[in-house]
Order: sequence, then C-alpha cells, then structure tokens
Amino acid sequence: MDLYLYFAVQNTYLLLLYWVLMIFPKVQICAWNHHHQHTRTFRFKPVNRVLEFFYALHTGVTTNLWLLHHVLGHHQNYLDQTQDESRWKRSSGETMGEWEYTLNVGLTAYPRGYQVGKQHPKAQRAFVFCTAVTFGIVALAVWYKPVAGLLLFVLPMITGLFVTSWATYDHHAGLDTKNVFAASYSNVGRLYNVLTGNLGYHAAHHFKQGVHWSELPQLHEQIKEHIPPGLIRGVRGTS
Repeated sequence: MDLYLYFAVQNTYLLLLYWVLMIFPKVQICAWNHHHQHTRTFRFKPVNRVLEFFYALHTGVTTNLWLLHHVLGHHQNYLDQTQDESRWKRSSGETMGEWEYTLNVGLTAYPRGYQVGKQHPKAQRAFVFCTAVTFGIVALAVWYKPVAGLLLFVLPMITGLFVTSWATYDHHAGLDTKNVFAASYSNVGRLYNVLTGNLGYHAAHHFKQGVHWSELPQLHEQIKEHIPPGLIRGVRGTS
C-alpha cells in the first residue's frame, strides 16, 4: 500500500492523513520485528534480509539493530542500570519519566547498537551494511518524490522507533532488583498479547529469551508463582 501510494498519489493532505492513521498498525509491527531478532522467521538468510528491509520501513529498526541493542545488549544488562542499553535510570539513580526515557532510548538506539556490535563484528558488519542500503533507498525515494518519501517512509520510520521506545518504558521502569522474576512487568491481557505476539509475558521472555514467542504463555504458567502478584497486569478483576 505504501509503494502504491508513493507512485499513485500526489495529494499531500491524503498522504498526511494516511501517515497518522497508520501509526498504530505500523507500530504493532515493531513487536514482530522484535520476535524476528530473537528467532529468525525464515531459514534462508536472503529472505530474512528482504523481510527486515520492509520491517525497517515500518519501524525505523534496520537489520540486526535490535539483535545488537536488545538481544545481545539489553537482555544481558537489564539488571544493571549502569550498563542497560534501554536504561530507565538517570546517572543520579532517579527514575526517568516516560518522555525522557523515550527520547533517551530512541536517540541512542543506533549508537548503542553499534557499540554492542564491537563485541560481535559479524553482526555489526551486517547491521552497518543493511542500514546503509536501507537509508540509501529511502534517500533516493525522498529525492525522487520529496513529500511522498517523507510522509510514507521517513516519518513512519522515526515514529516507529520512538513509539517503540516509549512502549518499552512499562516493561522495567522502577524495578531495581537482581531478581529476574521481579525485574519485569507482565501483561497477560488477551488483546495485548494477540497484537504483540505474547510480548506481554515479559518476565518469561527475560527468564528464557530463546523461547519462541508462541510458547511464552506456557512458560509464564510454569514460573508465575515466582513473579510478585503486583507485577502481573491484565488479570481479569484487577487494575
């Protein structure tokens, strides 16, 4: 649909309306991009690269960025707020507000991902190359049709990155602990997990990040007695 509108529509107001209306569905794609970074969708690498290119156009997250920043970074360091790539603590030890956190994580996502890549050079090389290709194609699209390129690709990519950063604030903010079962909020609400591929089972996801997203509800049931009740949201009859 994006590509069709890029070539077929000239009306700026229609393209602007489309960008606004598509913020929510495109942001939902971020969760599936996250799952893909943990467990590749296809076995054939070139097909994954094509998928990642289109994921990037919707989410602002290019090939291997979340692999480096999130899988090899945040998941290893989230119990240490001096190292966490998605840290919610200020250097003073105070908890950031939502907007401060969103700007902090969004603006540092690429440099922090690159920094983690110094320990994983193969993944870093793929990240740098695919990011350059993706940004190069987007730049050509903006050069050829500036308004359409901006509203269909550039703004959605920026929006996706920052809304994703904002959405992760509630995963860990304020939970200063070394206990893996008490370091994440879980959301067991059905609609949330249908839309995000069970990302609400966040304590389970951090307990065993290699578990496929489709198996997280079962893992949550196995460990929920270890999770403080106040950290489980979306239970019917509770706030």
